Amino acid sequence: MNDPAVLTRRRIGFVSTRFAGTDGVSLETAKWAEVLEHLGHDCFYLAGASDRPSDKSHIVPEALFTHPDIRKIYTTAFSQRTRPLEITRLIHQLKDYLKEQLHAFVRDFGIELLISQNALAIPMNIPLGLALTEFIAETGFPTIAHHHDLFWERKRFLVNCVWDYLNMAFPPHLPSIRHVVINSSAANQLSLRTGISSLLVPNVMDFDRPPPPPDEYASDVRPALGIAPDEFFFLQPTRVVQRKGIEHAIELVNRLGMKARLVISHAAGDEGDAYEHRVRDFADLLDVPTNFVSDIIKDQRGTTRDGRKIYTLGDVYPHADLVTYPSDIEGFGNAFLEAIYYRRPIVVNNYSIFDMDIKPKGFRVIEFDGYITDDTVRQVRQMLQKPRLAQEMTVHNYRLACRHYSYATLERRLQTLIADCFGEQYRE
Repeated sequence: MNDPAVLTRRRIGFVSTRFAGTDGVSLETAKWAEVLEHLGHDCFYLAGASDRPSDKSHIVPEALFTHPDIRKIYTTAFSQRTRPLEITRLIHQLKDYLKEQLHAFVRDFGIELLISQNALAIPMNIPLGLALTEFIAETGFPTIAHHHDLFWERKRFLVNCVWDYLNMAFPPHLPSIRHVVINSSAANQLSLRTGISSLLVPNVMDFDRPPPPPDEYASDVRPALGIAPDEFFFLQPTRVVQRKGIEHAIELVNRLGMKARLVISHAAGDEGDAYEHRVRDFADLLDVPTNFVSDIIKDQRGTTRDGRKIYTLGDVYPHADLVTYPSDIEGFGNAFLEAIYYRRPIVVNNYSIFDMDIKPKGFRVIEFDGYITDDTVRQVRQMLQKPRLAQEMTVHNYRLACRHYSYATLERRLQTLIADCFGEQYRE
């Protein structure tokens, strides 16, 4: 038998509404690109906004979900049961334009494989999903569709006037598409609802390369975040959106009976600020010190306009005494992996994907099921008072994550997907 050769070098094009910031899709795309480039491939990007190298990016403003026309379509689509003719016309006009941009992207960069990052899963930009679907259907282009959130998993998409488009393109059932999901529930539902089979590729981190110890730049994180020397630092490393269940973290601090402060790292983002007002009011009601610090936590270090230092989450995690992750719904749980990576103890609501996919692997966390109990409070208090328990928990969790959620896991699955698209490569 011939020895397998290194896979042929491919030019791979990622497509999404944006590749910028610290949202889960952008973060996971960066990890996929890092592994693919390590395997010798070249990566390029089409999006409405991108912080990737400009010479490898094709920026199309209409691909961004916040573009005024796209926002108009979205607002109408998910607030009405019948679709105005003008919206249909606008959808098709933008779809045709975006399809032209896809052709230009493939032509100008010599793309051989497309990887759609959530653009064929969640209908934040309906014309982009339609454009991708028609492009693939018309060309038979090899495509990997990476689905982070499927539309039926979000209540806000279930009343709409675009069922025809959702059934056509979110996701499409086409022979040249290999579908990837990030949890077993999505795999089951995708198969049941559409007949589409998929490969499960969990979110990952580079556990083979532990994070470096905090440097001088990050030495003042605690005072910069407003944490007093005698306070415990509870980190909520998520956006302020309803499904994150931040009220549970506030209740936990209130019931703990110890001097502690909750720090919330991200703003609300694209889902409005009504829930943030609710969280602020709830923290005031329970008299829980809560800091919203999204202005000084970004994806890169820097300085604010008024001269304050900007930190990354990697700067912040090592200083946290506890990570709170009380989400009701998660597609997987990037913040969970980050807490494990930076060896921080974590409190987790038993959301369904954690219960089905992560917990059975043996991770040690302080867990609650839907609401904070006396036992939850007792476990947190015990862990804060006995640092040895926290160390044992975090060391155990890191070792488990190396086995299940490392780059090596992602590399094997990506090699399988590419071989499925192009066939195995052998030396003569």
